[in-house]
Amino acid sequence: MLVCKGLTKRYGKNPNALESIDFSIPSKGIFALIGRNGAGKTTLARILATELIPSSGSASIDGMDVVADATRLREQIAILPQEARAIPWLTSKQSIVSYLLYRGFSLGESEERAQSALARLDLQDYENKLTRILSGGLKRKVLVATILAADSRIVFVDEPTTGLDPISRADLWKVLEELKKEHFVFLTTHYLEEAEKLADVIGILDSGKLLGLGSLAELRKQAGYQYSIRTQQEDVKTKEGIAIRGLDGSVQILTTEEEAGRLAEKLVKDKARFSINPTSLEDIFYYLVKKPIEEENYEEE
Repeated sequence: MLVCKGLTKRYGKNPNALESIDFSIPSKGIFALIGRNGAGKTTLARILATELIPSSGSASIDGMDVVADATRLREQIAILPQEARAIPWLTSKQSIVSYLLYRGFSLGESEERAQSALARLDLQDYENKLTRILSGGLKRKVLVATILAADSRIVFVDEPTTGLDPISRADLWKVLEELKKEHFVFLTTHYLEEAEKLADVIGILDSGKLLGLGSLAELRKQAGYQYSIRTQQEDVKTKEGIAIRGLDGSVQILTTEEEAGRLAEKLVKDKARFSINPTSLEDIFYYLVKKPIEEENYEEE
């Protein structure tokens, strides 16, 4: 289990970066933490990865406290920070081997593990190529291969697909789906479709506060709405739910199944154009945070 109790982090006299975070989830599969820039995602990830000490409260993974048992916990952890870069003057295989040597593996075992990890990610053709000549997507896959080679049970990946093109992002999603079969993956992201596709459990963080936690189905129940209706009809009104007017003049209504049916009938009678879909993670995020997740440019927290 991953357990946080009253976890708080304060930097100087600034407002709390994290404020009394409480949750408990199984330490398996993928846990995706989503939030806007400055929400506290990286701070929480760094505390759980034993890189930061909380101001108050506690956290543990599989019974190991992130402060008291930090040394023991680090032996179980591998981290892929957002700013991580492959070493440009080394080949893919050399980059992985050097990391494993730092972690205490012998040279022979490091080379064997590196070769096996590269093969698992179909990177055999690149093992002797310098990482600086690889594409952005391949460089990221080499970094993921490094985590695979370490075979750490707990993996932290901080916004791993930021800046990648759609094809490279989809390739990395496949890698993460493979990784979660044998590891616990703590993923931070501001790509909602990424969390929706990959995560077993999703946490919604805003201004240091945890506003929502659970599977997509559980978050839908928390928001209280099952369907999203979008239309250009200006005078549409709902008896239950909330209506949000977009910048393009469209109206989005988050509502229950029964009310969605009533509205659909009315819109059909009015010959209005509309679409109706299950409530998405983007809808839930807006409902809880009251702001869109991509309102601003994202930079390193």
